[in-house]
Amino acid sequence: MNWVLVIVGGMVGAPLRYLTDRAVQQRHDTVFPWGTFTVNVVGCFVLGLLSGAVVAGAANSDVQLLLGTGLCGALTTYSTFSYETLRLAEDGARFFAAANAVASVVAGLGAVFVGVSFADALWA
Repeated sequence: MNWVLVIVGGMVGAPLRYLTDRAVQQRHDTVFPWGTFTVNVVGCFVLGLLSGAVVAGAANSDVQLLLGTGLCGALTTYSTFSYETLRLAEDGARFFAAANAVASVVAGLGAVFVGVSFADALWA
């Protein structure tokens, strides 16, 4: 049963990632990968919120599998982040490559912190 929850979450997360990435990237005329940045930060926030909910007892392990492993696992993408950062550097956009690496890590960690804090305020 656990694998079904992960698959169902992934079935929602993967197309959501693609559609969000395309929608965000179409609105920006830059080489910076705003679409990937957006899905990764949003996924970090959701995972932080979910983790806080699990710790507070407001969500169980089934919800964690469905949303955390399935949805967030398919929504976020470390491999695309890495590839896009490498491509920026190879194409001579070293500033954007460095900015993507630093901003993604800082914003991702910040989003997790905000998500956990938000969950703590809601359920603690």
